[in-house]
Amino acid sequence: MTYDVFMAGFGGQGILLAGNLLAYAAMGEGKNVSYFPAYGVEKRGGAATCTVVISDEEVGSPVIGSPGAALILNQLSMEKYFSRVRPDGFCLVNSSLVDEPGHGRDDIQILRIPLNDIALEVGDARLVNMISLGAYAARTGAVELSSIKEALKEALPERNHRFIPMNAQAIDMGAEFARGRAAVA
Repeated sequence: MTYDVFMAGFGGQGILLAGNLLAYAAMGEGKNVSYFPAYGVEKRGGAATCTVVISDEEVGSPVIGSPGAALILNQLSMEKYFSRVRPDGFCLVNSSLVDEPGHGRDDIQILRIPLNDIALEVGDARLVNMISLGAYAARTGAVELSSIKEALKEALPERNHRFIPMNAQAIDMGAEFARGRAAVA
């Protein structure tokens, strides 16, 4: 089975960390992975994207023209990348920041999650990425939640390991939200 996901937002939302973490989680499960980050020159606030391909077979390229899944964390990313999700795909949309009237797509599943609001409930606005990753994993089955949590030790610098419990809680909250909501076309 092959899973490909495109993640997009702005710098500071943790897009690159989420992609890296997903890649580590998949490798921990013995899967083949490619991770391809891209970001603007700005330190914070510029565009940040990444693609992750997870497969039981060899991965030929990290480039995804039409991803099977997308995590869209801000309005600009919605406007720029939403149309790229392939038919019968899945799109997680940060409804805290994204307004999507008239998107005109009934060929994909859309899961709207108020990521910023949930992150504040957990206790830190920077947890948007972990919540989205938990929701993605729960919805797609690309990796186990336990693998993501275990991979936090690899993806986070040791000085930040004290934040692992909060990140794990955010991952669980995202998964819980995704399980409790039906994606709509």
